[in-house]
Amino acid sequence: MATRTSPKPAPPHLTHLDAEGRPAMVDVSSKAVSARSAIAECRVRFPAEVAAQLRANGLRGSKGGIVETAVIAGTLAAKRTHELIPFCHALPLEGLRISIDWHGERELRIECSARTTARTGVEMEALTGATVAALTVYDMSKALSHAIVLGPAKLLGKRGGKRDFGAQA
Repeated sequence: MATRTSPKPAPPHLTHLDAEGRPAMVDVSSKAVSARSAIAECRVRFPAEVAAQLRANGLRGSKGGIVETAVIAGTLAAKRTHELIPFCHALPLEGLRISIDWHGERELRIECSARTTARTGVEMEALTGATVAALTVYDMSKALSHAIVLGPAKLLGKRGGKRDFGAQA
């Protein structure tokens, strides 16, 4: 007696390649507009003496407030993600929040959450906001040391679209 099996789902494929394998922007025109959100983080790890100095100075450097500047830079970058990543769609960001706080003695944790109502998600905007904020922290702290380490940068979660992933975004 033969048993019936469910058809296997198609294996994942790269969406930014056309049928001939050339780079292409995904056509989202047939997708429904829906609420989308994503949350990403990036870490910045300092040598112990640099972390101690930054803590003593309230995260202020010779260039000014490190956290404030990083939040502004991350926000601007998230809004311009489509100008930085070739196949990203221009999205109307309806909400964006960047938080930066110490995670342990020597590491800053930068979290960026993004929201929109669109035909495609905001994962790249959240990742761009978090990583550019981290780059800004590096830029504003590098006079103290070039041994500052960025990363990992990762998507923590997304909501909306075909599937949800990870943490509540």
